[in-house]
Amino acid sequence: MSEKLVDMLKTAGFDVLSCMQCGTCTGSCPSGRHTGFNTRRVLRDARKNKAEVLSDDDLWLCTTCYTCQERCPRGIPITDAILELRRLAVREGFILPEHRKVSEMVMECGHAVPLDEETKKKREELGLEPIPETVQKYPEALEELKTLLKCCKFDQLVAEK
Repeated sequence: MSEKLVDMLKTAGFDVLSCMQCGTCTGSCPSGRHTGFNTRRVLRDARKNKAEVLSDDDLWLCTTCYTCQERCPRGIPITDAILELRRLAVREGFILPEHRKVSEMVMECGHAVPLDEETKKKREELGLEPIPETVQKYPEALEELKTLLKCCKFDQLVAEK
């Protein structure tokens, strides 16, 4: 990555250099209480231009609840910066196998979790249409979705490299 990570974030509107490393984000993080996710470390690594922050699996443990962002005394859009880091990570080819699989399902059938016959039956038993108003119900919409994903090169973005 030729451009500095911190410069890429700044260009996207995230001035992580204003972070004073107070730890409020990490102390507030509900995900961090139950996982190894450390918001402060992720921001510190981005500040230090550590490219490995993009390949760190912990980057994907943020639940995007925005608690850290709401409590940041400097008003840093922390969650938005993490989402930007994720976007950069995917652009650089770092994507968890689970996310790759979900992406493949979206490209194939328009949903991350397609409806199976059992679910359709349960929906009917509840008095619902077997297939909700989604692209699964409308094959032409699914084809349009596939065209859109291909046009924006989503298929290439999530392909294994």
